[in-house]
Amino acid sequence: MFKLDFNNAVPEAVLQVCRVLQEAGGVAWLVGGCVRDLSLGFVPKDWDIEVFELAEDKLEPALRKVGRCEHVGKHFGVYKLWLSHFEVDVALPRRERKTGDGHKGFAVMVDPNLKPEVAVLRRDFTLNAMMFNPLNQTLLDFHGGLQDLRNKRLKHVSPAFAEDPLRPLRAMQLAGRLKCVLDQNTAKLCRTLLAEAHTLPMSRVWQEWLKWSSSDKPSLGLEALQNMGWDKLYPELKVMQECPQDNYWHPEGDVWVHTSMVVDEAARLAKERGLQGQDKVVLLFAALCHDLGKPLTTAKLDDGKIVCPNHGAAGVQPSRDFLSRIGAPKWLKQAVIPLVKEHIVHFTSKLTDESVRCLAHRLQPMHICLWEMLTEADACGRHPAPPERPALEWLKRAELLQVVYSPVTPIITGKLLLSQGLRPSVYMGKLLDFAYQAQMRGDFNDKASALIWLGKQGLANVNK
Repeated sequence: MFKLDFNNAVPEAVLQVCRVLQEAGGVAWLVGGCVRDLSLGFVPKDWDIEVFELAEDKLEPALRKVGRCEHVGKHFGVYKLWLSHFEVDVALPRRERKTGDGHKGFAVMVDPNLKPEVAVLRRDFTLNAMMFNPLNQTLLDFHGGLQDLRNKRLKHVSPAFAEDPLRPLRAMQLAGRLKCVLDQNTAKLCRTLLAEAHTLPMSRVWQEWLKWSSSDKPSLGLEALQNMGWDKLYPELKVMQECPQDNYWHPEGDVWVHTSMVVDEAARLAKERGLQGQDKVVLLFAALCHDLGKPLTTAKLDDGKIVCPNHGAAGVQPSRDFLSRIGAPKWLKQAVIPLVKEHIVHFTSKLTDESVRCLAHRLQPMHICLWEMLTEADACGRHPAPPERPALEWLKRAELLQVVYSPVTPIITGKLLLSQGLRPSVYMGKLLDFAYQAQMRGDFNDKASALIWLGKQGLANVNK
């Protein structure tokens, strides 16, 4: 136990909760990720309090003095407290006993009189096992979490770690988010949990992968996944390992090494350009999936060159398979797939107004700005090759054509055709498609020129 000053980083509302709990006879400790984040100099997004020496029947009345309270985890002694600007999770200490397979196979017993040094044994990593009393600035660190945090080391607290099969995925995302290297003994424990991986709810799997996409150094998460042997669960990723690339284009090594570099570059670009929300998630997963087609298309020619023709299109199905395997939502699949498919179009197509307009159309629901960021991450993920932006001219042309964030809006619509006397028929759809392609070629650019174009076509001929 020692003193630690967090320079008044704990909000007054949280301090007030701790005071009220102390007045009720308990001892309130900040626990878990909020203590870790305070130690890193960050303002935590989530606040967790564990209350010792307070009977359960006295906890809820005390919390109701400072905010709206709900008993959300009745079997776990967990309460949700809503304050004016944020939420606080408040829990009583508890013992856990493994009763079956899976993430939820535990018997839980609330024990307000449990000693802090015993309570922390159920936590996952040492850097998440610290406890901080903000009223007297006291830190409890029974397992060297602060030192592990400073050394960027992700290490388990106790053998109880191996009772929860979700923890290897937590290790993956924390390694990337905190830029930590996984302890080898912890990696060994994680390997023993592979047999229970199938018991994890898909929603929990997705939440850990979603957190991975917020990493500053996502390659460390992939490295942890590999060291734990959990890459076996994702054959679409596993097959990239030792898949060769031509040294002229990729001096960095195989497809796995390249992809690890690309996800880091994507994270860097997202941070530099203020990318947030779903766009950042899409960019990170597009970076992870962009070369999943290479193992399917890679071949060595007679002259020794290594090629992977059409690997963008070939990556569509393995990308779908991988995203389904991690429980990704439908919107993410719809966004990532066109980026994967089109990520090398700037190398295979000539830059023209038509090619840019067509690209904007094919990328839906994504946009050229995010596509260009992916191509930059791809090009920069080839160290020691110099960084570059190979599709920058495509972005500039898209800006001139006003199709950066949305495709060309059709000028010739069904309503327009009806206004010109065309009767509804099975041919109208074909005509609309034909007209849209002509518009993207630049054959017309407003209603007046569109009507002239229609007149030149001869609608009867087009319908045939």
